Amino acid sequence: MKKTLLPRRDFLKISATLATGSVLARPLTAGERTRSIGANSRIRIAQIGCGSRGRLAHLEKGIIPHLAATNFEVVALADPWSKAREDTNALVKATFGRTAKAFTNYRDLLAMDGIDAVMIASPDFHHTTHLAAVAQAGKHIYVEKPLATDFDQLLRAYDAAKSAQAAGSIIQVGTQLRSIPGIVGAREVMQSGVLGKISRIEEARNAEKPYWYQYLKTDVQAADVDWKEFLGDRKMRPFNIDQFSAWFGYYEFCQGPVPQWGAHFLDTAHFIMGCGFPTSCVCTGGSFTWNDEHKFTVPDCVQATWIYPEGFLLTSSNNFGNSAGNTRKFFGAKGTLSIDNWNAPTYSADGGPKRDGKIRGKLEVKPVERPDHFLNWLQCMRTGETPHASIDAGYQHAVAVLMAVKAYETGRKTVYDHAQRAIRTV
Repeated sequence: MKKTLLPRRDFLKISATLATGSVLARPLTAGERTRSIGANSRIRIAQIGCGSRGRLAHLEKGIIPHLAATNFEVVALADPWSKAREDTNALVKATFGRTAKAFTNYRDLLAMDGIDAVMIASPDFHHTTHLAAVAQAGKHIYVEKPLATDFDQLLRAYDAAKSAQAAGSIIQVGTQLRSIPGIVGAREVMQSGVLGKISRIEEARNAEKPYWYQYLKTDVQAADVDWKEFLGDRKMRPFNIDQFSAWFGYYEFCQGPVPQWGAHFLDTAHFIMGCGFPTSCVCTGGSFTWNDEHKFTVPDCVQATWIYPEGFLLTSSNNFGNSAGNTRKFFGAKGTLSIDNWNAPTYSADGGPKRDGKIRGKLEVKPVERPDHFLNWLQCMRTGETPHASIDAGYQHAVAVLMAVKAYETGRKTVYDHAQRAIRTV
Protein backbone atom coordinates (compact mmCIF):
# COMPACT_ATOMS: atom_id res chain seq x y z
CA MET A 1 0.00 0.00 0.00
CA LYS A 2 1.46 3.34 -1.01
CA LYS A 3 1.89 5.85 1.81
CA THR A 4 1.36 9.58 1.52
CA LEU A 5 4.64 11.34 2.28
CA LEU A 6 5.22 14.82 3.63
CA PRO A 7 5.58 17.52 0.98
CA ARG A 8 9.30 18.02 0.30
CA ARG A 9 9.49 21.60 1.61
CA ASP A 10 7.62 20.67 4.81
CA PHE A 11 9.77 17.60 5.34
CA LEU A 12 13.02 19.54 4.91
CA LYS A 13 11.80 22.20 7.32
CA ILE A 14 10.99 19.57 9.96
CA SER A 15 14.31 17.79 9.43
CA ALA A 16 16.24 21.02 9.90
CA THR A 17 14.54 21.82 13.20
CA LEU A 18 14.99 18.27 14.43
CA ALA A 19 18.70 18.41 13.62
CA THR A 20 19.08 21.49 15.83
CA GLY A 21 16.99 19.91 18.60
CA SER A 22 14.53 22.79 18.67
CA VAL A 23 11.16 21.05 18.29
CA LEU A 24 9.21 18.33 19.99
CA ALA A 25 7.48 15.65 17.97
CA ARG A 26 4.04 16.56 16.70
CA PRO A 27 1.32 13.96 16.06
CA LEU A 28 1.26 12.65 12.50
CA THR A 29 -1.73 13.53 10.36
CA ALA A 30 -3.93 10.77 8.97
CA GLY A 31 -2.30 11.17 5.57
CA GLU A 32 1.15 10.62 7.04
CA ARG A 33 0.34 7.46 8.95
CA THR A 34 1.96 4.16 8.08
CA ARG A 35 0.05 0.89 7.97
CA SER A 36 0.89 -2.76 8.04
CA ILE A 37 2.29 -3.85 4.68
CA GLY A 38 0.24 -6.46 2.88
CA ALA A 39 1.54 -10.00 2.47
CA ASN A 40 1.99 -9.59 -1.29
CA SER A 41 3.39 -6.07 -1.23
CA ARG A 42 7.12 -5.49 -1.59
CA ILE A 43 8.74 -3.64 1.33
CA ARG A 44 10.94 -0.83 0.02
CA ILE A 45 13.84 -0.31 2.41
CA ALA A 46 16.44 2.47 2.67
CA GLN A 47 19.75 2.37 4.57
CA ILE A 48 21.20 5.37 6.42
CA GLY A 49 24.84 4.69 7.28
CA CYS A 50 26.80 2.40 4.96
CA GLY A 51 29.81 1.52 7.08
CA SER A 52 30.50 -2.01 8.24
CA ARG A 53 27.42 -2.00 10.47
CA GLY A 54 25.08 -0.85 7.75
CA ARG A 55 26.52 -2.77 4.82
CA LEU A 56 27.45 -6.01 6.58
CA ALA A 57 25.31 -6.36 9.72
CA HIS A 58 22.12 -4.73 8.41
CA LEU A 59 22.17 -5.83 4.79
CA GLU A 60 24.53 -8.69 3.93
CA LYS A 61 24.13 -10.64 7.19
CA GLY A 62 20.89 -9.02 8.37
CA ILE A 63 17.96 -8.77 5.98
CA ILE A 64 19.39 -10.24 2.76
CA PRO A 65 19.50 -13.84 4.12
CA HIS A 66 15.72 -13.54 4.52
CA LEU A 67 15.07 -12.38 0.96
CA ALA A 68 13.74 -15.76 -0.19
CA ALA A 69 11.29 -15.92 2.72
CA THR A 70 10.14 -12.31 2.50
CA ASN A 71 9.47 -9.73 -0.16
CA PHE A 72 11.59 -6.58 0.00
CA GLU A 73 14.09 -4.53 -1.93
CA VAL A 74 16.70 -1.94 -0.97
CA VAL A 75 15.84 1.20 -2.92
CA ALA A 76 17.97 3.95 -1.35
CA LEU A 77 21.04 4.52 0.79
CA ALA A 78 22.86 7.47 2.34
CA ASP A 79 26.36 8.00 3.66
CA PRO A 80 28.74 10.99 3.63
CA TRP A 81 31.61 8.86 2.22
CA SER A 82 31.43 8.01 -1.48
CA LYS A 83 33.32 4.71 -1.10
CA ALA A 84 30.85 3.47 1.53
CA ARG A 85 27.99 4.28 -0.80
CA GLU A 86 29.69 2.56 -3.73
CA ASP A 87 30.57 -0.58 -1.77
CA THR A 88 27.04 -0.87 -0.43
CA ASN A 89 25.53 -0.30 -3.86
CA ALA A 90 27.73 -3.07 -5.24
CA LEU A 91 26.11 -5.41 -2.70
CA VAL A 92 22.65 -4.10 -3.62
CA LYS A 93 23.29 -4.68 -7.33
CA ALA A 94 24.63 -8.18 -6.72
CA THR A 95 21.49 -8.99 -4.73
CA PHE A 96 18.74 -7.23 -6.67
CA GLY A 97 20.24 -6.78 -10.12
CA ARG A 98 20.23 -2.98 -9.94
CA THR A 99 21.62 -0.26 -7.72
CA ALA A 100 19.80 1.79 -5.11
CA LYS A 101 19.51 5.54 -5.34
CA ALA A 102 22.45 6.98 -3.39
CA PHE A 103 22.62 10.17 -1.30
CA THR A 104 25.22 11.88 0.84
CA ASN A 105 22.65 12.87 3.49
CA TYR A 106 19.51 11.51 5.13
CA ARG A 107 17.39 14.56 4.29
CA ASP A 108 17.53 13.96 0.55
CA LEU A 109 16.93 10.25 1.09
CA LEU A 110 13.79 10.85 3.13
CA ALA A 111 12.45 13.31 0.56
CA MET A 112 12.44 10.48 -1.98
CA ASP A 113 9.15 8.81 -2.90
CA GLY A 114 8.62 5.10 -2.51
CA ILE A 115 10.29 4.27 0.81
CA ASP A 116 8.44 2.14 3.37
CA ALA A 117 11.17 1.48 5.94
CA VAL A 118 14.55 2.88 6.96
CA MET A 119 17.47 1.20 8.72
CA ILE A 120 19.76 3.50 10.72
CA ALA A 121 23.41 2.55 11.24
CA SER A 122 24.99 5.99 11.46
CA PRO A 123 27.56 6.95 14.14
CA ASP A 124 26.20 7.10 17.69
CA PHE A 125 25.91 10.89 17.85
CA HIS A 126 23.58 10.90 14.82
CA HIS A 127 21.11 8.30 16.08
CA THR A 128 18.60 10.66 17.68
CA THR A 129 18.64 13.07 14.73
CA HIS A 130 18.06 10.29 12.23
CA LEU A 131 15.51 8.48 14.38
CA ALA A 132 13.43 11.61 14.89
CA ALA A 133 13.55 12.57 11.22
CA VAL A 134 12.63 9.09 10.00
CA ALA A 135 9.82 8.89 12.56
CA GLN A 136 8.48 12.26 11.43
CA ALA A 137 8.51 10.96 7.86
CA GLY A 138 6.23 8.12 8.95
CA LYS A 139 8.46 5.16 8.06
CA HIS A 140 9.04 1.81 9.68
CA ILE A 141 12.39 1.92 11.48
CA TYR A 142 15.33 -0.25 12.50
CA VAL A 143 17.72 1.84 14.62
CA GLU A 144 21.06 0.91 16.13
CA LYS A 145 22.06 1.22 19.76
CA PRO A 146 22.96 3.16 21.80
CA LEU A 147 19.79 5.07 21.11
CA ALA A 148 21.25 8.43 22.21
CA THR A 149 24.31 10.33 23.39
CA ASP A 150 22.35 13.26 24.85
CA PHE A 151 19.34 13.06 27.16
CA ASP A 152 17.36 16.00 25.78
CA GLN A 153 17.83 14.68 22.25
CA LEU A 154 16.76 11.24 23.47
CA LEU A 155 13.48 12.64 24.75
CA ARG A 156 12.75 14.41 21.47
CA ALA A 157 13.57 11.34 19.38
CA TYR A 158 11.64 9.00 21.69
CA ASP A 159 8.56 11.23 21.57
CA ALA A 160 8.75 11.38 17.78
CA ALA A 161 9.13 7.60 17.62
CA LYS A 162 6.17 7.03 19.95
CA SER A 163 3.99 9.28 17.78
CA ALA A 164 5.07 7.34 14.70
CA GLN A 165 4.44 4.05 16.49
CA ALA A 166 0.94 5.16 17.43
CA ALA A 167 0.36 5.88 13.74
CA GLY A 168 1.51 2.41 12.72
CA SER A 169 5.30 2.51 12.40
CA ILE A 170 7.12 -0.67 13.42
CA ILE A 171 10.30 0.29 15.30
CA GLN A 172 12.98 -2.24 16.15
CA VAL A 173 16.03 -1.22 18.20
CA GLY A 174 19.26 -3.05 17.37
CA THR A 175 19.78 -4.84 20.69
CA GLN A 176 19.58 -8.20 18.97
CA LEU A 177 20.38 -10.41 21.96
CA ARG A 178 16.65 -10.41 22.76
CA SER A 179 16.21 -12.53 19.66
CA ILE A 180 18.75 -15.22 20.58
CA PRO A 181 17.00 -18.47 21.62
CA GLY A 182 19.42 -19.04 24.53
CA ILE A 183 18.71 -15.61 25.98
CA VAL A 184 14.96 -16.15 25.67
CA GLY A 185 15.44 -19.46 27.48
CA ALA A 186 17.47 -17.71 30.20
CA ARG A 187 14.56 -15.33 30.71
CA GLU A 188 12.25 -18.29 31.30
CA VAL A 189 14.69 -19.79 33.82
CA MET A 190 14.77 -16.47 35.65
CA GLN A 191 10.99 -16.14 35.63
CA SER A 192 10.60 -19.66 37.04
CA GLY A 193 12.10 -18.46 40.34
CA VAL A 194 14.52 -21.39 40.54
CA LEU A 195 17.46 -19.00 41.10
CA GLY A 196 15.76 -17.17 43.95
CA LYS A 197 16.18 -13.47 44.67
CA ILE A 198 18.80 -11.88 42.43
CA SER A 199 21.19 -9.61 44.29
CA ARG A 200 23.88 -8.84 41.70
CA ILE A 201 24.29 -8.95 37.93
CA GLU A 202 27.69 -8.35 36.39
CA GLU A 203 29.47 -8.19 33.08
CA ALA A 204 33.21 -7.83 32.50
CA ARG A 205 33.98 -7.63 28.80
CA ASN A 206 37.70 -7.18 28.27
CA ALA A 207 40.24 -7.22 25.44
CA GLU A 208 43.94 -6.70 24.84
CA LYS A 209 43.29 -3.62 22.70
CA PRO A 210 40.37 -1.18 22.28
CA TYR A 211 38.01 -2.13 19.47
CA TRP A 212 38.18 1.33 17.89
CA TYR A 213 41.70 0.66 16.56
CA GLN A 214 40.32 -1.83 14.03
CA TYR A 215 38.43 0.98 12.28
CA LEU A 216 41.45 3.19 11.59
CA LYS A 217 41.89 3.80 7.85
CA THR A 218 44.57 5.35 5.70
CA ASP A 219 42.76 5.39 2.34
CA VAL A 220 40.06 8.04 2.99
CA GLN A 221 40.41 11.21 0.93
CA ALA A 222 38.85 14.43 2.19
CA ALA A 223 37.43 15.10 -1.28
CA ASP A 224 35.39 11.88 -1.05
CA VAL A 225 33.74 12.81 2.26
CA ASP A 226 30.97 15.27 3.04
CA TRP A 227 32.78 16.30 6.22
CA LYS A 228 30.10 18.78 7.29
CA GLU A 229 27.44 16.09 7.03
CA PHE A 230 29.54 13.70 9.09
CA LEU A 231 30.09 16.29 11.85
CA GLY A 232 26.40 17.18 12.03
CA ASP A 233 25.90 19.40 15.08
CA ARG A 234 29.54 18.98 16.21
CA LYS A 235 32.01 21.85 15.93
CA MET A 236 33.52 22.31 12.47
CA ARG A 237 37.24 21.55 12.15
CA PRO A 238 39.64 20.49 9.36
CA PHE A 239 39.09 16.99 8.02
CA ASN A 240 40.67 14.39 10.29
CA ILE A 241 40.99 10.86 8.92
CA ASP A 242 41.30 9.28 12.37
CA GLN A 243 38.19 11.00 13.70
CA PHE A 244 36.25 10.07 10.58
CA SER A 245 37.24 6.43 10.32
CA ALA A 246 37.66 5.54 14.02
CA TRP A 247 35.02 7.84 15.51
CA PHE A 248 34.33 5.11 18.11
CA GLY A 249 37.46 6.28 19.95
CA TYR A 250 36.55 9.97 20.26
CA TYR A 251 34.28 11.02 23.10
CA GLU A 252 32.38 13.73 21.23
CA PHE A 253 31.23 11.12 18.70
CA CYS A 254 30.98 8.02 20.90
CA GLN A 255 31.00 7.94 24.70
CA GLY A 256 32.90 4.70 24.96
CA PRO A 257 32.37 1.03 25.76
CA VAL A 258 29.55 1.45 28.30
CA PRO A 259 27.19 2.93 25.67
CA GLN A 260 28.63 0.75 22.90
CA TRP A 261 29.03 -2.68 24.51
CA GLY A 262 27.31 -2.11 27.83
CA ALA A 263 24.06 -1.18 26.10
CA HIS A 264 23.74 -4.78 24.88
CA PHE A 265 24.23 -6.20 28.35
CA LEU A 266 21.90 -3.66 29.96
CA ASP A 267 19.14 -4.45 27.50
CA THR A 268 19.69 -8.19 27.93
CA ALA A 269 19.50 -7.85 31.71
CA HIS A 270 16.34 -5.75 31.43
CA PHE A 271 14.83 -8.44 29.21
CA ILE A 272 15.81 -11.38 31.42
CA MET A 273 14.82 -9.66 34.66
CA GLY A 274 11.68 -7.90 33.41
CA CYS A 275 12.76 -4.99 35.58
CA GLY A 276 12.12 -1.26 35.59
CA PHE A 277 14.47 1.68 35.13
CA PRO A 278 17.56 1.95 37.33
CA THR A 279 17.27 4.39 40.22
CA SER A 280 20.94 5.35 40.55
CA CYS A 281 24.35 4.93 38.92
CA VAL A 282 28.04 5.56 39.57
CA CYS A 283 30.74 5.31 36.90
CA THR A 284 34.48 5.81 36.80
CA GLY A 285 37.35 5.07 34.45
CA GLY A 286 40.06 6.53 32.28
CA SER A 287 42.62 5.98 29.52
CA PHE A 288 45.28 3.98 31.33
CA THR A 289 46.95 1.86 28.65
CA TRP A 290 46.41 3.20 25.13
CA ASN A 291 47.71 6.75 24.75
CA ASP A 292 49.39 7.35 21.40
CA GLU A 293 49.48 9.53 18.29
CA HIS A 294 45.79 8.94 17.54
CA LYS A 295 44.80 10.88 20.68
CA PHE A 296 41.70 8.80 21.39
CA THR A 297 39.57 10.26 24.18
CA VAL A 298 37.19 7.51 25.28
CA PRO A 299 38.19 5.46 28.36
CA ASP A 300 40.03 2.20 27.76
CA CYS A 301 39.13 1.04 31.28
CA VAL A 302 35.72 1.85 32.74
CA GLN A 303 33.19 0.51 35.24
CA ALA A 304 29.56 1.50 35.75
CA THR A 305 27.24 0.27 38.51
CA TRP A 306 23.48 0.74 38.65
CA ILE A 307 20.94 -0.02 41.41
CA TYR A 308 17.43 -1.09 40.42
CA PRO A 309 14.18 -0.63 42.37
CA GLU A 310 13.62 -4.40 42.41
CA GLY A 311 16.59 -4.64 44.76
CA PHE A 312 19.67 -5.68 42.82
CA LEU A 313 22.94 -4.17 41.65
CA LEU A 314 24.17 -4.37 38.03
CA THR A 315 27.77 -3.75 36.98
CA SER A 316 29.21 -3.41 33.49
CA SER A 317 32.97 -3.04 33.13
CA ASN A 318 35.56 -3.03 30.36
CA ASN A 319 39.33 -3.29 30.48
CA PHE A 320 41.22 -2.94 27.21
CA GLY A 321 44.59 -3.31 28.90
CA ASN A 322 44.16 -7.02 29.69
CA SER A 323 41.79 -9.58 28.18
CA ALA A 324 41.41 -11.81 31.25
CA GLY A 325 38.37 -11.94 33.50
CA ASN A 326 35.48 -11.92 31.03
CA THR A 327 32.15 -12.89 32.60
CA ARG A 328 28.38 -12.34 32.44
CA LYS A 329 26.46 -13.66 35.42
CA PHE A 330 23.28 -13.27 37.47
CA PHE A 331 23.78 -14.12 41.15
CA GLY A 332 20.74 -15.35 43.07
CA ALA A 333 19.97 -16.66 46.53
CA LYS A 334 19.46 -20.18 45.14
CA GLY A 335 21.93 -20.25 42.27
CA THR A 336 23.79 -18.53 39.45
CA LEU A 337 22.87 -17.97 35.80
CA SER A 338 25.80 -17.65 33.38
CA ILE A 339 25.38 -16.11 29.95
CA ASP A 340 29.11 -16.06 29.21
CA ASN A 341 28.09 -17.73 25.96
CA TRP A 342 25.08 -15.88 24.57
CA ASN A 343 24.00 -18.94 22.60
CA ALA A 344 24.42 -21.54 25.34
CA PRO A 345 23.68 -20.13 28.83
CA THR A 346 23.95 -22.38 31.88
CA TYR A 347 22.80 -22.28 35.49
CA SER A 348 23.77 -24.01 38.71
CA ALA A 349 23.29 -23.82 42.48
CA ASP A 350 26.81 -22.44 42.89
CA GLY A 351 27.10 -19.81 45.58
CA GLY A 352 23.42 -19.77 46.53
CA PRO A 353 23.06 -19.41 50.33
CA LYS A 354 19.43 -20.56 50.11
CA ARG A 355 19.89 -23.32 47.52
CA ASP A 356 17.18 -25.90 47.97
CA GLY A 357 18.34 -28.89 45.93
CA LYS A 358 16.13 -28.15 42.92
CA ILE A 359 19.21 -27.45 40.76
CA ARG A 360 21.54 -30.44 40.45
CA GLY A 361 24.89 -29.83 38.80
CA LYS A 362 25.49 -27.44 35.90
CA LEU A 363 22.41 -27.29 33.68
CA GLU A 364 22.08 -26.02 30.14
CA VAL A 365 19.36 -23.48 29.50
CA LYS A 366 16.75 -24.83 27.11
CA PRO A 367 16.65 -22.49 24.10
CA VAL A 368 13.35 -20.96 23.04
CA GLU A 369 13.25 -20.59 19.27
CA ARG A 370 12.12 -17.31 17.76
CA PRO A 371 12.83 -15.38 14.53
CA ASP A 372 16.15 -13.57 14.41
CA HIS A 373 16.16 -9.81 14.98
CA PHE A 374 15.98 -8.73 11.34
CA LEU A 375 13.42 -11.31 10.30
CA ASN A 376 11.30 -10.33 13.30
CA TRP A 377 11.30 -6.71 12.10
CA LEU A 378 10.38 -7.70 8.55
CA GLN A 379 7.57 -9.93 9.82
CA CYS A 380 6.18 -7.28 12.18
CA MET A 381 5.83 -4.86 9.28
CA ARG A 382 3.35 -7.37 7.85
CA THR A 383 1.51 -8.25 11.04
CA GLY A 384 1.63 -4.96 12.95
CA GLU A 385 2.91 -6.75 16.06
CA THR A 386 5.43 -5.19 18.46
CA PRO A 387 8.98 -6.36 17.61
CA HIS A 388 11.36 -7.98 20.09
CA ALA A 389 13.24 -4.75 20.98
CA SER A 390 10.61 -2.02 21.03
CA ILE A 391 11.29 1.71 21.20
CA ASP A 392 10.39 1.53 24.90
CA ALA A 393 13.11 -1.09 25.45
CA GLY A 394 15.52 1.18 23.59
CA TYR A 395 14.54 4.14 25.74
CA GLN A 396 15.13 2.08 28.89
CA HIS A 397 18.68 1.08 27.94
CA ALA A 398 19.40 4.62 26.72
CA VAL A 399 18.39 6.09 30.09
CA ALA A 400 20.68 3.65 31.92
CA VAL A 401 23.56 4.42 29.53
CA LEU A 402 23.16 8.18 29.89
CA MET A 403 23.04 7.87 33.68
CA ALA A 404 26.49 6.25 33.45
CA VAL A 405 27.75 8.86 30.98
CA LYS A 406 26.73 11.71 33.26
CA ALA A 407 28.21 9.98 36.31
CA TYR A 408 31.50 9.45 34.43
CA GLU A 409 31.62 13.07 33.26
CA THR A 410 30.78 14.62 36.64
CA GLY A 411 32.34 12.12 39.04
CA ARG A 412 29.04 12.08 40.95
CA LYS A 413 26.23 9.60 41.45
CA THR A 414 23.25 10.05 39.15
CA VAL A 415 19.60 9.29 39.87
CA TYR A 416 16.72 8.91 37.44
CA ASP A 417 13.25 10.34 38.02
CA HIS A 418 11.00 8.36 35.70
CA ALA A 419 7.90 10.47 36.38
CA GLN A 420 9.74 13.70 35.54
CA ARG A 421 11.92 12.09 32.86
CA ALA A 422 15.07 13.60 34.35
CA ILE A 423 18.61 12.44 35.17
CA ARG A 424 20.13 14.35 38.09
CA THR A 425 23.41 14.24 40.00
CA VAL A 426 23.48 13.96 43.80
